[in-house]
Amino acid sequence: MKQFYITVLISVTLGLNAQDRVTGKTFATRSEVIASEGMACTSHPLASQIAIDILKNGGNAIDAAIGANAALGLMEPTGCGIGGDLFAIVWNAKEQKLYGLNASGRSPQGLSLSYFKENGYSKIPATGPLPVSVPGAVDGWFSLHEKFGSMPMDQILAPAIHYAEKGFPLTELIAYYLQRSAKIFGAYPNFNETYLFEGQKLEKGAIYKNPALASTYRQLAKDGRAAFYQGEIADVIAQFIAEQGGFLSREDLAQHQSEWVEPLSVDYRGYQVWELPPNGQGIAALQILKILEAYDLRSMGFGSADYIHHFVEAKKLAFEDRAKYYADPDFNTIDYRELLSEDYAAQRRALIKDRASRRFDAGKLEQGNTIYLTVADADGNMVSLIQSNYRGMGSGMVPPGLGFMLQDRGELFSLEEGHHNVYAPGKRPFHTIIPAFISKDGKPWVSFGLMGGAMQPQGHAQIVINLVDFDMNLQEAGDAPRIQHEGSTEPTGGAKMTDGGRVLLESGIDYSQIRSLLKRGHKVGFSLGSYGGYQAIRFDPETGVYYGASESRKDGMAIGY
Repeated sequence: MKQFYITVLISVTLGLNAQDRVTGKTFATRSEVIASEGMACTSHPLASQIAIDILKNGGNAIDAAIGANAALGLMEPTGCGIGGDLFAIVWNAKEQKLYGLNASGRSPQGLSLSYFKENGYSKIPATGPLPVSVPGAVDGWFSLHEKFGSMPMDQILAPAIHYAEKGFPLTELIAYYLQRSAKIFGAYPNFNETYLFEGQKLEKGAIYKNPALASTYRQLAKDGRAAFYQGEIADVIAQFIAEQGGFLSREDLAQHQSEWVEPLSVDYRGYQVWELPPNGQGIAALQILKILEAYDLRSMGFGSADYIHHFVEAKKLAFEDRAKYYADPDFNTIDYRELLSEDYAAQRRALIKDRASRRFDAGKLEQGNTIYLTVADADGNMVSLIQSNYRGMGSGMVPPGLGFMLQDRGELFSLEEGHHNVYAPGKRPFHTIIPAFISKDGKPWVSFGLMGGAMQPQGHAQIVINLVDFDMNLQEAGDAPRIQHEGSTEPTGGAKMTDGGRVLLESGIDYSQIRSLLKRGHKVGFSLGSYGGYQAIRFDPETGVYYGASESRKDGMAIGY
């Protein structure tokens, strides 16, 4: 998305929504959705309806999440699909326990760091066959289903298959992104045959089909994960990538498996905020919260220069650690819990001053478009799930006849020798997509997520602060104007931030506060469309009621029953 930077902001005090609500914050786009038997919040209205239908037909939250994700791979191919990876946090009501799933794929065994060095690469390219890693989403579905599912997989995938064959109307936003993607990927093999099937129009309201994806889903429904990683689908993927000069092999696919992991948490003012450990970036949100917990944000006030300044400085500190340390834990011995300790947070917090910092170093330890959805069922199970191809549609590599594009997550490896995230065969790259969860007193409270590359941990922390410090309801917490700092050192290595970066602010922040930020040395600007997309479900243990929210920046919808 094109970004615009300005030194003087003239008119950013008014939000883009009507401000004549009878109750609640003026920036809220609508009230929360409230229901007692089930709730589904996804980034597409039809996917939310599919999830609710699965719940009504006897499926549980896990079944509904898989069905919705399958639908989104069809309806929102500009952000996700089975060519990508998946992460999930599941609250199992029977055990009263949280589970974490890392369903991200590994790099090809046949591709080495020396290949990039010998061929003059300073970084891994964003498109083509080289950034392609094993797609983990399908194994993620079946891992979730095997552990928690209740409805047969053919029934779960049936709605997505129906829409892929019969067609569905494109939304305005997805039509826009498909048009942009066609310009980027149209010259790659099989793109037009797959996404412009029989010359279908890329415009709002046009009926859109993907019969090749319907066929792939049918194979998965019939033969399970083996169809994707060991059968005909694997053969097609491997042969196609080899023809394109890439290295992802049938053996790489056959060896893949997801990993159940222990979510990590911090206590933030009596609430436990949960994220998954690296290779994802979730604990950056936890680091930001631990640094900020010592400040009285409530007294500073939402949208104040004091709050924004402290948030941005805490983000800079967390992201320098993110750049240095976050990587596949199978390839390092870092104890990531140390980054979340009280002592470490205090050390980092002491670096924050009254003026904007130009750079920070990472602390010393002793040793990237996406979809997000959340579903809850009548039994109290809750799922926080995020899935993506990276850079919108992915690598441009579309295996023939399968109906999806392969991800380009390998681009996020560093080529800097000695870096924790340096490329290695069979390694999971640094990952941007992160699901989140909040509990209180050992009970589930909020299942939520927010899309958008490096915006995600910043957005996660802001959602928690909006709920806890600023007493916003679930819808208000997502609709509130967001802060995004850009310019921190990246996990791919290279130059450090030396100019303090830029603070991008959504409309709705008062100009007097922006002027105060400028006086403190912050570079302030704005960006159109880069603040993420949010879905959330809150559970009230006293009434058993679910509250759902989905924001106006995307096409999402919360539906309950």
